[in-house]
Amino acid sequence: MGAYLLRRLFLVVPTLFGIILINFAVIQFAPGGPVEQMLAELRGEGQTLGRITGEGGGEVRPAGPPERGGADASGGAGPVGSYRGAQGLDPAIVAEIERAFGFDKPAHVRFWEMLSGYLRFDFGRSLFRDRPVVDLIFEKMPVSVSLGLWSTLIIYLVSIPLGIRKAVRDGSRFDVWSSGVVLVGYAIPGFLFAILLVVLFAGGSFLQWFPLRGLASPGMDGAPFLARAIDYAWHMVLPTLALVIGGFAGLTMLTKNSFLDEINKQYVLTARAKGASETRVLYGHVFRNAMLLIIAGFPAAFIGILFTGALLVEIIFSLDGLGLLGFESALRRDYPVMFGTLYIFTLLGLVMQIVGDFTYTLVDPRIDFEARR
Repeated sequence: MGAYLLRRLFLVVPTLFGIILINFAVIQFAPGGPVEQMLAELRGEGQTLGRITGEGGGEVRPAGPPERGGADASGGAGPVGSYRGAQGLDPAIVAEIERAFGFDKPAHVRFWEMLSGYLRFDFGRSLFRDRPVVDLIFEKMPVSVSLGLWSTLIIYLVSIPLGIRKAVRDGSRFDVWSSGVVLVGYAIPGFLFAILLVVLFAGGSFLQWFPLRGLASPGMDGAPFLARAIDYAWHMVLPTLALVIGGFAGLTMLTKNSFLDEINKQYVLTARAKGASETRVLYGHVFRNAMLLIIAGFPAAFIGILFTGALLVEIIFSLDGLGLLGFESALRRDYPVMFGTLYIFTLLGLVMQIVGDFTYTLVDPRIDFEARR
């Protein structure tokens, strides 16, 4: 197992490199960029040019460009004057904005500087927030982690007992109507169900039982711990429910099929022939073998909910987490934040896949990945 894990760890490096390279290349052809965003703000919002030119003692720097020594993770940029938003502006101002954002260098130079920073876990600074990307990620991560963790735990707590009961009562009336409920939950996207919850229970058109924004009510900073915990749980009900509805269907059917496959095997018939009770057969023999795929898949399921399913839910409920951060960064073309979060998400996903493989061997020591060719 040690040699297998070592090989998997070595594969993380080229995989990360390939993903970052492909996304960086795609960005070069994407219209718009941080320079055009800044030019549009200067023209559309009527900001004074003294902030850029340094007139009146102002600093020659746009709002939050990366420090020159850090990894800027920049995307594409054209020559000075090629920006549509630059019409009517002094070319020297445009050139200064490009220099401050790091777009005065060729694309390959920016790419290698970005990679060298990533090797030190230096993701540069946000172009428009003027803060280190690492600080932004660690600030937003608790919201996304808590949402993903609670959703994953509830999905497992609901899906495993439901799947076992469906397997035991396969073909019964309970199995039929519960399969209908599962299929409906699977067919409804999580973000669509989140909108429905907002309309029904968050003051949309009917009831206002739950809050719509954030994870804490105003004025709860100085409240006792129990009051803050209750308020936190109150805010988490709707977002968690939206993720659970979309995630429990697949795990329920996987649990049912895994148990059905094990129940029909020879060792189960032997145990029943020896007089073992149905409970002992189900939980003493079948459970461990049937739960192998389900338990080992927990890390991957958590990462999937954390980094994909929660994105739109965070936006709908205005939860200040990684999903909302990535969405806003994509809209503003904040490339250091975009590539920094991509790097972190990809790295965690690859590591969790290795953890999942290792979990297989913990659940069933008979599995030997080193014997695979």
